[in-house]
Amino acid sequence: RVSFMNNQKPQKPTLSGQRFKTRKRDEKERFDPTQFQDCIIQGLTETGTDLEAVAKFLDASGAKLDYRRYAETLFDILVAGGMLAPGGTLADDMTRTNVCVFAAQEDLETMQAFAQVFNKLIRRYKYLEKGFEDEVKKLLLFLKGFSESERNKLAMLTGILLANGTLNASILNSLYNENLVKEGVSAAFAVKLFKSWINEKDINAVAVSLRKVNMDNRLMELFPANKQSVEHFSKYFTEAGLKELSEYVRNQQSIGARKELQKELQEQMSRGDPFKDIILYVKEEMKKNNISEQTVVTIIWSSVMSTVEWNKKEELVAEQAIKHLKQYSPLLAAFTTQGQSELTLLLKIQEYCYDNIHFMKAFQKIVVLFYKAEVLSEEPILKWYKDAHLAKGKSVFLEQMKKFVEWLKNAEEGNQQLSSYVE
Repeated sequence: RVSFMNNQKPQKPTLSGQRFKTRKRDEKERFDPTQFQDCIIQGLTETGTDLEAVAKFLDASGAKLDYRRYAETLFDILVAGGMLAPGGTLADDMTRTNVCVFAAQEDLETMQAFAQVFNKLIRRYKYLEKGFEDEVKKLLLFLKGFSESERNKLAMLTGILLANGTLNASILNSLYNENLVKEGVSAAFAVKLFKSWINEKDINAVAVSLRKVNMDNRLMELFPANKQSVEHFSKYFTEAGLKELSEYVRNQQSIGARKELQKELQEQMSRGDPFKDIILYVKEEMKKNNISEQTVVTIIWSSVMSTVEWNKKEELVAEQAIKHLKQYSPLLAAFTTQGQSELTLLLKIQEYCYDNIHFMKAFQKIVVLFYKAEVLSEEPILKWYKDAHLAKGKSVFLEQMKKFVEWLKNAEEGNQQLSSYVE
C-alpha cells in the first residue's frame, strides 16, 4: 500500500478561464507630442518675449516634461512656433506661439539672444545635443518651405551657434542638397550664415571648424556643377561682403592645386619623362591655378629630393646629392628666372640641410653646383649670406659659404673665373 502511494505522481494544478499576456512594449505610453506641445506653448505664452524668462521656464520644465522623447517637437516650437510637417510647413490645426525664432525680429542682436536660450538649454540637458543637431540638419533641408525672412533668421542663428560650439560644422552637409543648390537657396543661406559666424569669431576660427569635418574643400559645392569655379565663388561672396571667405576658398584651391602638382611631378620624374614635357606641364599649371614661380621652385625641390633613397653616411651623401641634383638642375633652372625664386630655393636648401643631419656638410657643395649650372646667380647668394638666411644652422652654413662668398665678391667675371675657385 505504501509502495502504491509513493508511485503515484502528484497532479499539476490547472488554470481555468482565459489567459492574457501583457507585453512590456504595450505598457509604454503612446507617443503623443500634442500634449507636450500644448504644455510648452502654454508656458511660452506666459513668459512672453522675455528670453531670460523663456530660458528659466525651459530649464524648470525639463524636470517635469519628457525632453528626451519630444526633443524634435521642442525644437520645432522654439524655432518655428509649432510642430513642423514634412517640407517645413506648420499644420493649420496646430496650436502655435509667437515666442520663437521665426516670429522674432530679423537682426543679429535678437538672434544672439535666442542663441543664448539654446545654449543654456543644451548645457542644462546635455542629452539634447544630438537631438538639436538632427533638428538643424532637418531645418536646413526644409529651407524652401520657409520665407526669405525666416531663412535669414535661421542662417544668423546657425552661424552664431557654430561660432560658440553649440553646433558642429558637419550640419552644413544638409546645404549640399541638390534641389537647394540648384535653386540658389544654399548659397544665399550660406552668405547670412558665414557673416554671423565670422562676426562672432573670425575667418581663421571658421577655417579650423571646417577643416575638422573635412568641409574646407567643399564650399564650392554650394553652387551647381557648372558654376563651381573659384572665380564664380569669389565674385558671389565678395559682392555679398564676404571677401575674407572668398580669399580663404581661393587659398584652399591653391593648396589643392599645389598638392596635385607635386603628386603629378613626382610621378613624371619616376617615369623619367623628358624635362621639356615636365616644364611645359608645370608652366600650364602655374598659369591655370595662378601659382607663383617661388611656390613652384619649392615644389620642384621637394619632389627632386623625395625621389631618391639617401645614404645614411655623411661622407657619402654629399657625393650622392651632387650627382642627383646635377641631373635635375635644368629643371630647377627653368623656374629660377627671378632673383626672389633663387633666394626661395636657397632658403629651401638651407632648411633641408638643417632638417636632415647627414646633409649639414653638403650645403656649400649644393650651392656651388647650382651656381655652376646657372640655377643660382651671384646677387641672391650674396643677399642670402648678408641678411636673408634663416636662423637654422646659420653659423655652420655661413662658415661653409665664407670662402665662396669672398671669391664671388672678388671675381670680375664669375663664369670665366669659376675654374679658379678651389672648393
